[in-house]
Amino acid sequence: MDQVTNNTLFLPPKGDYSQFLDENHYEEKVREWGLSTTKEVKKQFWFKDDTQKSAVKIIGYEIYGQSEEYNTVIIEFEDGKLCCIHPAYLKEMQSPSFGKVYVSTSNSEPSPKQKLETKTTQSKEKNAEEVHNETTKEEEKQQKPGKIQLPEEKVHFTAVVKQFALSWNNFNEENDEVIILENVVIHEETPLEIGLSWCSHSKTLKKLELLPKDTLEFNGKIVKKKLPKGKDVEEKFIIDTPVYYKINNPSKIKKC
Repeated sequence: MDQVTNNTLFLPPKGDYSQFLDENHYEEKVREWGLSTTKEVKKQFWFKDDTQKSAVKIIGYEIYGQSEEYNTVIIEFEDGKLCCIHPAYLKEMQSPSFGKVYVSTSNSEPSPKQKLETKTTQSKEKNAEEVHNETTKEEEKQQKPGKIQLPEEKVHFTAVVKQFALSWNNFNEENDEVIILENVVIHEETPLEIGLSWCSHSKTLKKLELLPKDTLEFNGKIVKKKLPKGKDVEEKFIIDTPVYYKINNPSKIKKC
């Protein structure tokens, strides 16, 4: 249930939400959202409204969108209250020049709930439009992969490095380095073939000095998240084939 306390609107998560696997996963997601650009990833953020400036921390996120490529951040206040907020809106709040949201008691004015929901909806629509514009007609004609029941926990993978690419990050408005993996297989009691996947080219992966055609085995968590195309990049950093699955926080990586 939505709560208003001291004119502050709280939109708590409606059910279960995704939590960070570990510190590396937290840092990866916070950078992906554009909420920290410093060497040491921020642990405290500011939530601002017309009456207060409150310290909050990010404890998880929700996934939404037809292909589950968008996130809503879950923040926790110092008194333990939880609130859902779009990462782009939270990013705006970190600016010293962030404007106050004035709350009116007049019936003709929008309520605090309506204002926050409108802001969140506008941010979602903006990001959805940007992703839509990046999708070419050729991709739209291609058939999406059939539904795969992805495991929720960390699992063991084997994969082959296909290429390195650049992917546009709507949150920090710049290209991120990523690795495209092919022949991705989840090794359980019954092996599950995924095909193509992508992951961030993290510091851990860079230490391995990977090359195309390198075979890897590692642990990680896989989610359905389409790879956004890079903007204004060299041809060698463009991936033409749609990639619908992302591997988060690969660990215990070995070259085979």
